[in-house]
Amino acid sequence: MADWTDNLPEAARAYLDGRKLDEVECLVADLSGIARGKAMPASKFARQTHFYLPNSIFLQTITGDWVDNEGESWTEPDMILKPDLSTATAAPWTGDWTLQVIHDIEDQAGNPVPVAPRNVLKRVVQLYNDRGWTPIAAPEMEFFLVARNTDPNQPIEPPMGRSGRRAAARQAYSMSAVDEYGPVIDDIYDFAEAQGFEIDGILQEGGAGQVEINLRHGDPVLLADEIFYFKRLIREAAHRHDCFATFMAKPIQDEPGSAMHIHHSVVDSRTGANIFSAKDGSESPAFRHFIAGLQNHLPSVIALLAPYVNSYRRYVRDHAAPINLEWGSDNRTTGIRIPISGPASRRVENRLAGMDCNPYLGIAASLACGYLGLIEGRDPAPEFDGDAYDEDPDIPQHLSESLDLFRANTAMHEVLGPEFCKIYAAVKDVEYQAFLQVISPWEREHLLLNV
Repeated sequence: MADWTDNLPEAARAYLDGRKLDEVECLVADLSGIARGKAMPASKFARQTHFYLPNSIFLQTITGDWVDNEGESWTEPDMILKPDLSTATAAPWTGDWTLQVIHDIEDQAGNPVPVAPRNVLKRVVQLYNDRGWTPIAAPEMEFFLVARNTDPNQPIEPPMGRSGRRAAARQAYSMSAVDEYGPVIDDIYDFAEAQGFEIDGILQEGGAGQVEINLRHGDPVLLADEIFYFKRLIREAAHRHDCFATFMAKPIQDEPGSAMHIHHSVVDSRTGANIFSAKDGSESPAFRHFIAGLQNHLPSVIALLAPYVNSYRRYVRDHAAPINLEWGSDNRTTGIRIPISGPASRRVENRLAGMDCNPYLGIAASLACGYLGLIEGRDPAPEFDGDAYDEDPDIPQHLSESLDLFRANTAMHEVLGPEFCKIYAAVKDVEYQAFLQVISPWEREHLLLNV
């Protein structure tokens, strides 16, 4: 046991110090970002180099239906999963001493499985690396703490706070609002510390029970791994205090939605200099090209940034979510915001991604747009000055439109991988058709007796 545990990250070794490891959870993220895999005794994990899962885990929809991979027989061949020990982290909410480990996914010939979301992100990062660039990401995570909801037909309600009253909306940045569900926040901090994750800050957002967690900037794959883990630990912290944590884009009617804003910068791999800034500190051509890539290509990847029918309920005028692709300096009404910064930390913030997206795919899609912009070398539209909510929407308004744009952008397919794009679109088609079969309360209320 000592041989392999000596290679664990410092936080995992500290968690196990003086304790006997009982179990290892071997995890991968499916297309929705759900953790799939196996749990096994630590003694068995120590003896094996890999394990197997069928490739059908990437053909399953959020509702549990399956998609036929057109042109291939339904034989469910096994993929080979190998542990990436650098991702090993505690599962501090369990009853015994447990580690979680994210696994790399290969086919039986030893090639990365192109449909696996983590591999999609690695593919995009490698395209940057091949050009001598290192992409940097800094995600923001928004989510709601809500009262337990066991009946899907009932609306979501805010959680009960320490005061005995339900959390109130429109309390952005209020410290007393955060204190209302302080015990949940305390557990989030404790779990994150045990797992070795650095939280840059926690704040109250504008919705009732809505929280934002900011993560430090760094390697896109590492940050996507952390968001994958964070979603799990936040849910577990909420369960301990009789409430749910939800990452739905729009869980509560008339409240703002939850975003996963992604901050981007790119550095020269050789010098470490930010390529968004010229030597004199001014904005570089690469900075403008990156913005143009977002403006030109984001519509075709909205299907990844807003992956469900509920996602499009977030894009509402004056509800803290963008409705178009304007860009502006320190302007939170635009879809593409340039935060205040010095030349060394000049960055671009993509505000379109919802917190319901798979973090690997959301970051990969955003980086892919910027990459194409850098390669194409085009200039963006003029910088927008004013309230972008006064302008017309210019992003897809529903999932089916997004999927049409996703299928049409062949340049994007070459960046993300043609096989992944084919499978992803097929899965989302099946999910959308399943949604169309559901009759909503709105339809029963307004159509049943009136039409």
